[in-house]
Amino acid sequence: MTNDGRNARTPTASAPGREGAAAAMATAAATWLGTLSREQLRFALFDSPLDPEAEAERLRWFYTPTNHGGLAIREQSAYQQSLAMQLVATGLSEAGYATVATVMGLENILDQVEGWRVDWGRERGRDPGLYWLRVFGRPGDPVWAWRFGGHHISLNNLIVANRLISTTPCFIGADPAKTALLGGTLSPLGGAEDQARLLARTLNSRQFRQALLHPSAVSDIVSGNRPRVRADDTMMHMQDLWRDRFADPALARLVDDIDRRAEEGSGYTEDDHARLAITVPPQGVSARDLDEGQRDGLRQLLAMYTGRTPEALAGAYDARFAADGVLDEVHFSWAGSLTAGEPHYYRVQGPSVLIEYDNTQRHANHAHSVWRDLTSDFGLDVLAEHRAATAH
Repeated sequence: MTNDGRNARTPTASAPGREGAAAAMATAAATWLGTLSREQLRFALFDSPLDPEAEAERLRWFYTPTNHGGLAIREQSAYQQSLAMQLVATGLSEAGYATVATVMGLENILDQVEGWRVDWGRERGRDPGLYWLRVFGRPGDPVWAWRFGGHHISLNNLIVANRLISTTPCFIGADPAKTALLGGTLSPLGGAEDQARLLARTLNSRQFRQALLHPSAVSDIVSGNRPRVRADDTMMHMQDLWRDRFADPALARLVDDIDRRAEEGSGYTEDDHARLAITVPPQGVSARDLDEGQRDGLRQLLAMYTGRTPEALAGAYDARFAADGVLDEVHFSWAGSLTAGEPHYYRVQGPSVLIEYDNTQRHANHAHSVWRDLTSDFGLDVLAEHRAATAH
């Protein structure tokens, strides 16, 4: 019998810092799990990240409309859905949560844009209920994690010793990237696009030559959904971004066609993709070569990504990049047009940060953005230290 959980305590607001964020997550996760039936728990609760099989599953993440693994929102009661979204909110700032909730709602708009006809092998192709939540390990254990994802959303959080260790990879996309409202426009990622374009337009000719990766934009983020980003990685093609290959020949052809049209639109060859590869040290113009106004613009752009996290964490990131020595190692690069509404791509990369944004597909009205930590996506470094410490 399902414990409906209506007498369970609603998760409270978090205290400052990584410890406070972890405590809020643990409370919210335990409350949500406590309402689930045994059958629901089969999908919602996995073993700890210390278990190799569970860890392999945790490192598989997606931003395509595929099964992300976990318990789907639509498979929960209304009350359980509320508790699930309360857990999601603990990992985000107020603005970050509003952005994620808006992207989920865009599935209804995209369904109409596509003429209600794309099914992706399921009853409804674009479904705001097909976002999956999964917890790895028991909340409050020495090591546990949770993730939330669906089309254009992937949130990944690791908690070790009651401290939030990692919030990346963090992916947010938008399709359509911009749509009309009565008396206005809805553009969930518009701020991050406009700020980067503004920064690029402030570059002088010498700076822009350093920043320009390619006159045409690559058709997707280069890092894709790899669990780890490495030097010389090039863009993953559409066929490789899904959980499984499609058994339905029609859907397989659809994915091939999307990839073909995207490549034709960019005009990229293998040599072009090599030009856009992730490199260490980074490509682009270094912050040390920017004037103070441009450096402030770069900090503002960084904050639009690190600001996805709870406010206390976002403040710590702001303080980190306020330090000139740290910012000096960050590079900004651009590909494609500087004209709004035309295909473009940008990248922000430093020793511990990788940000990618592209808006190229659907006539530059389909945006992808990702924030990653090149040194500790999924908290793998801290997790390795924990394993080593507890092995003795």
